[in-house]
Amino acid sequence: MLSENIKAMRKSKGLSQQELAIALNVVRQTISKWEQGLSVPDSDMLISLSEVLETPVSTLLGETVAEAKVDDLKAISEKLEIVNLQLAQKRIARRRIIRGSLVALCSLVVAISAVLIVSNSPYLSWNYYDPETAVLGVGFHAFEWLFVRLAPIVLIGAIAGLFLTRRKA
Repeated sequence: MLSENIKAMRKSKGLSQQELAIALNVVRQTISKWEQGLSVPDSDMLISLSEVLETPVSTLLGETVAEAKVDDLKAISEKLEIVNLQLAQKRIARRRIIRGSLVALCSLVVAISAVLIVSNSPYLSWNYYDPETAVLGVGFHAFEWLFVRLAPIVLIGAIAGLFLTRRKA
């Protein structure tokens, strides 16, 4: 809701993201992230934003206010805390998906490696005078050759990714 309100108010004032960024002394990407809901302005920036857009902070946050509250900053900080918690939950969910994908990738590399080790390249004893068998054998050999060279890199990269996405206590 905050992201939509920032975008709507900016457009109603006829400002581009770049112009608003200059007025707030931030980079254009910051405005873009606010409007996409990827991040939220802190309370001081929210106040500056409301001044530049000439609208109350409560309107940016989505409330229709009949009378001014004494605890405006407290209400704003509570709403920002809720938004920050939602963003943190999105980050945690994204981290879980990435970790699950990396674990699956590690498992796949290990499983294919085990199959290749156990099978011991059976295509080497095939009759290559038959064109279909020759094509299939060359395909298996190419896969094995490529896999043996790339698997260690992929496995190390996946393990590094798991290490980098671990939950910090």
